[in-house]
Amino acid sequence: MADTKHAPHGGYSPEMDGPAHEVTYNGFVRFAEIGTAVVVCHVLALAVGGIKHAWLTAIFGVILSLAAGAIGAIAPSIGVRAPAAVGVLLLLALFLY
Repeated sequence: MADTKHAPHGGYSPEMDGPAHEVTYNGFVRFAEIGTAVVVCHVLALAVGGIKHAWLTAIFGVILSLAAGAIGAIAPSIGVRAPAAVGVLLLLALFLY
């Protein structure tokens, strides 16, 4: 990443809206984190279905991870923790079935 500590205006030209750029970047990073957690949950659900032949649990895990991802996207205080909790449940299902 470029060193912007010595650049005038904090690295942004006066025509650019620095705070809006920062908010957009933070939103993108949060979306990427939540999306990655949901995809990991889907992979774990496929593992539960494929290895343990528990396809109803896998389908329930996919639906639950999508709902948790939506809740995490709506509530910034929860964020990636909601789909991560579903991932932990799917890991437990993978090991305990």
